Amino acid sequence: MRIRLYIDEDAMAYGLAQQLRLRGVDVTTALDEGMIECDDIEHLEYATAQSRVLYSFNIGDYHRLHTEYLIQGKHHAGIILSQQQRYSIGEQLRRLLRIITLKTAEDMLNEIEFLSSWG
Repeated sequence: MRIRLYIDEDAMAYGLAQQLRLRGVDVTTALDEGMIECDDIEHLEYATAQSRVLYSFNIGDYHRLHTEYLIQGKHHAGIILSQQQRYSIGEQLRRLLRIITLKTAEDMLNEIEFLSSWG
């Protein structure tokens, strides 16, 4: 199955979501889903419940949550992390599309990918 994305409010950029949609990616954002100002755990739980890979700039918190999930035997649909303001929207788009092309939703289960690894 193809990766479906959920972009939290840290990484949310209208242009990015729009460009992903134009390329056929199933993507939603925290704004689309009424999840603005929710805690990170709520974003991860929402993405997981919707079978969506979460994309965020919040590396520290989501890496910690990922570790906690694994220790507790909980599952998530996957997390993609990037440093804030490191990449233009175009570069984020290119790297995200590369991940979506080369990995399946099943490949992402309980995994973290760093956008920096997909250059």
